[in-house]
Amino acid sequence: MLSQRVAGLSPSPTLALTAKVAELRSRGENIVSFGAGEPDYGTPEEVCEAGIQAIRDGKTRYTASAGIPELRAVIAEKLQCENCVAANPEQVIVSAGAKQAVFNALMTICNPGDEVILFAPYWMTYKDQVYLTGATAKVVHTSRATGYLPTAEAFQAAITGRTKAVIINSPCNPTGAVVPRDSLEQIAEIVVRNNLYVVSDEIYEKLVYDGAEHVSIASLGTEIADRTVTVNGVSKSHAMTGWRIGYAAAPLEIAKGMNTLQDQVTSNASSVSQYAALAALRMPCDKITGFATEFQSRRDLILGEIEKTPNLCCVTPHGAFYAFVDVSAYTDDDVALSLHLLERHKVACVPGSVFEGPGHVRLTYALEPSQIVEGMRRISEGLQSPA
Repeated sequence: MLSQRVAGLSPSPTLALTAKVAELRSRGENIVSFGAGEPDYGTPEEVCEAGIQAIRDGKTRYTASAGIPELRAVIAEKLQCENCVAANPEQVIVSAGAKQAVFNALMTICNPGDEVILFAPYWMTYKDQVYLTGATAKVVHTSRATGYLPTAEAFQAAITGRTKAVIINSPCNPTGAVVPRDSLEQIAEIVVRNNLYVVSDEIYEKLVYDGAEHVSIASLGTEIADRTVTVNGVSKSHAMTGWRIGYAAAPLEIAKGMNTLQDQVTSNASSVSQYAALAALRMPCDKITGFATEFQSRRDLILGEIEKTPNLCCVTPHGAFYAFVDVSAYTDDDVALSLHLLERHKVACVPGSVFEGPGHVRLTYALEPSQIVEGMRRISEGLQSPA
């Protein structure tokens, strides 16, 4: 018998979709996949070389659970210089991806019976991770009318005597929404006033468009910084999803707790990947901004293709690499629609219900322009044909 804890979990639908697409392609099916949440370009050559050199130099043994000192120091410097987040290396924990960093934070902060506020649509993993702590996810819905941005009023109204924390993801997966500075300031004021904590997932920070500003909530003052765990990594910014390196910076007491937890669960992240991440974070910024420029071009392309299909709506995403498309004019069952599109029209997308955003599908534009055009052609065709 499985434990009740594990029996209550749902497998990652995006990873399941990726596996299904791989299976279909292995059978010779020509699938256009809008599903995967990862860059389609390769890890930069100098980063790969750093990993290879680490192997050659024998840097393949255990490291400190929190990460190699050089990497923690570079992360602390990066946070101070780029994000205006005051951090020292002792406050930095390197983990096996940002996903583990978020989990470490929630496990360290939350007790059974606590509540954690999520702004929907949200990355589905948050809810299961909250569940694993014994806490309860309390969902605050946003809307297309407000650009899927959280409001201070709705946030305040959701707070109860059991509320412990709130998760903020900006830029957001799945909507691409970037929370503006003034909204974050209002949220920060509410957090401090109600003695809450923030887990700020900033993994898409380098991918912002149209002059949008990424703001780290921990940069807004000492009081909010003392209540914030800032999570980031190199997966999206440097195309290193498989290297599994994320990190968190937290107030010292929380950082120590996260380190103790990680020490008993996974110990250190891959030593080789840590040296590769060190090289990634030392890369000149202009190499990274080039990736954002390319994604903005692809975003504009997919928005143009969406506009060609009658009754499809999409709020312009100002960050990440997802379009969250409203398909409610065609169906009230986005899960069935996604299956229909995959099975009958050979195009994969993620149903919005997965993110608690029913009536939508999430389309990544982290794929070649020709694939974007062809995939949207198939979606349009699929929407016009009966399921």
